[in-house]
Amino acid sequence: MSPETDPPFRRIAAELRRRITEGELAPGERVPSTRRIAEEWGVALATATKVLTTLSLEGLVESRPRVGTVVAPGAGTPPPAPDRGRPGSRGSNPAPLAGVEQDGPEGDQDLTRARIVRAAVEIADAEGLAALSMRGVAARLGVAAMSPYRYVGSKEELLLLMADAAFGETAYPAVPPEGWRAQLELSARTLWSLFRRHPWLAQLGSLTRPLLLPNLMIHAEWVLRALDGRGLDARTMLDVHVLLYGYVEGIAANLEREAQAEAATGLSEDEWMARQAPAFRAITSSPRYPVFSRLVQSVEGGYDLDLDTLFEFGLRSLLDGLTGLVEGRTEPRAPR
Repeated sequence: MSPETDPPFRRIAAELRRRITEGELAPGERVPSTRRIAEEWGVALATATKVLTTLSLEGLVESRPRVGTVVAPGAGTPPPAPDRGRPGSRGSNPAPLAGVEQDGPEGDQDLTRARIVRAAVEIADAEGLAALSMRGVAARLGVAAMSPYRYVGSKEELLLLMADAAFGETAYPAVPPEGWRAQLELSARTLWSLFRRHPWLAQLGSLTRPLLLPNLMIHAEWVLRALDGRGLDARTMLDVHVLLYGYVEGIAANLEREAQAEAATGLSEDEWMARQAPAFRAITSSPRYPVFSRLVQSVEGGYDLDLDTLFEFGLRSLLDGLTGLVEGRTEPRAPR
């Protein structure tokens, strides 16, 4: 094909390949996300996914969770041109390329539900839920757009499978640590690590409409076992479980929100804060907020919000507050 008749994803991949090989994009530097490619070139997200998949297979880019797709270390040398002139050579009959829909079953022969879920998780980890689509997953796997539907009925079903797989990545020890508090701490930190690894997880459910997933229930069962036999009524035990999970999920929801904000604005957290300096000075110099102004100005080096630090502080405070209740020094609330 000539460049004018190449599919859009090949033309876009060629342009990004040129930027990488000519040094416009250096190793470790972010390349345009699927959303940015779609906006800049006016193509669908599935096409944008094919672009990044093509460059990834060439070793030019790699995905880094919550960072996005970056130029791979050592990238910058153009890949060798395939030999298309010799009959029987690899160039004359290339292997199926991930991101290219296949006409026959060859591209689908190794497709499984597990591969579909794994590919979807990789997309969500790197680009967020907004970039996830069934067509995008098919493009990443190099199969026809409708092939994943043979294994997963809908995007909604895929999201549940992704969440169940993510919640099942970490197991609890066969012998729990001693004491209810240590067991609840382990549960909270385990969930936090999973939300950290997969920030999109915190966007899927709500406390009032929970995800009824086998692997998520393992975390609930661990907490309820830690509370069992301590004289708490059933409602109180369930409330403590929901409170603990809701706390972890609530803090974790900000991980994905920050990633979305950075993708939308192109500004890091520090860069965004720097741009807010005039508004911040106006607030701290106003007599309307004397306590806030005094506290912020008294913090050496300025107040820096760190979600991991905030999580640990909140977890200690929450468990301190539950101690009297769980250990029988505080009366449970009256039944509703």
